[in-house]
Amino acid sequence: MFYGGARGGGKSDAVLGDWLSHAALYGRDAVGLMVRRERTQLMELVERSKQFYPLLGAKYHEQDKYWRFPDGARLRFAYLERDADAENYQGQSFTRVYVEEIGTFPSPGPVMKLMATLRSANGVPVGFRATGNPGGAGHQWVKARYIDPAPMGWEAITETFHDPFSNTDVDRQRVYIPSRLGDNAFLGADYVANLQMAGSDELVRAWLLGDWDVVEGAFFDCWNPSLHVVRPFEIPAHWLRFRAYDHGSAAPFSVGWWAISDGEELPDGRFYPAGAMIRYREWYGASAPNVGLKMTVEAIADGIIERERVAGEKPFAGDRDPHIHFSVADPSIFARDGGPSHAERFAKGNVRFRAADNARVPRRGAMGGWDMLRQRLVGQDDKPMLYVFETCRDLIRTLPALQHDAARPEDVDSAMEDHASDEARYACMARPWTVNAGLAVKPKFALDMPIKDLIARHVKAKARMRGHV
Repeated sequence: MFYGGARGGGKSDAVLGDWLSHAALYGRDAVGLMVRRERTQLMELVERSKQFYPLLGAKYHEQDKYWRFPDGARLRFAYLERDADAENYQGQSFTRVYVEEIGTFPSPGPVMKLMATLRSANGVPVGFRATGNPGGAGHQWVKARYIDPAPMGWEAITETFHDPFSNTDVDRQRVYIPSRLGDNAFLGADYVANLQMAGSDELVRAWLLGDWDVVEGAFFDCWNPSLHVVRPFEIPAHWLRFRAYDHGSAAPFSVGWWAISDGEELPDGRFYPAGAMIRYREWYGASAPNVGLKMTVEAIADGIIERERVAGEKPFAGDRDPHIHFSVADPSIFARDGGPSHAERFAKGNVRFRAADNARVPRRGAMGGWDMLRQRLVGQDDKPMLYVFETCRDLIRTLPALQHDAARPEDVDSAMEDHASDEARYACMARPWTVNAGLAVKPKFALDMPIKDLIARHVKAKARMRGHV
């Protein structure tokens, strides 16, 4: 079960109370684990439990951080500051696992590992309980797993697994229970007013209404699906096309195919400004949000070639057929580590890349990749210079959810699912664009010229005097 949504719905009390119900039913056979991402958050939960667990005769063991109840039931508190901390619980058995604020986990990996500890030798029905609010590093995978299948909640989602030992199928169900501020009778108008004063409209909607379609503090707050997401159309054969790639194995990889508009009206009457980029196809290598497929480089290369073959595309050869003019990729694929680089292995599969400009933020006067992507999203004269086919679902899903890095506000939080956005950043850096780039006025007077231009003009003049030019 996932109980999530608005703040103030009583989520923490709900899990503490759920444990009491479970412990009362199964006594010493009830063994629970309650987890939070950070130690400070965990301590708040412990202090809340101390307000009423002792009234039921439970004793708290400070050193080992667990409650023991008079009937023998035990509830342990823990925090998983790193994903690898979940490994410490493998081999243990719990009848209840609780994860508070599940959205603070960037990927589902550690949470799934905790689920694997749910077992009982005494026949106790085991269960997983999680709570959370919209936002956070794990917003996207939590939304995809619990919210998207049944946005209104209260509907059991069944997933079937096959047992190879007994050759039988086993059903497992999960359910989203919406948390609403009105569920908590002890919070009134004052608390509502405090939330409304908290910040932006997006933050208020997320906290007050539990709206999972709102991302407060979005890095690309200029993203607008009604402007940037378009219906697919046939890309004219003469438009320049290229591909961009962000590598991943345990994490997802992202391949994006891009076209550059020539500014002419399309047969269906649509018009995209000259130089605008259109992402017309994607291949996102993920088995779940932020979880990769662990495919080999050779298999990815074959997949790229096959998708282009089906589309009638081929490497540039000077003909008039649709072709891929160039490719840019994550510079990490060019690294050598005692053998051929990933780039060399791609080339053997007839997929050749050049290293993309990986500047995430501005440096030494040059524009950073995130700024270039943002500038294209904003565009000029109310017309964006970047569009995405509605079939590119994973870029549409992940880009709006990106948030600022707390330590470097000009950068994206790298803990989030940023693979498709990184690939889009490489593409934008491969096709630099500046607002009013074609309207720059050439300086007439020396005082109006940058020093480097003055030097260049002086060198050229001296060469001309010597007859070299």
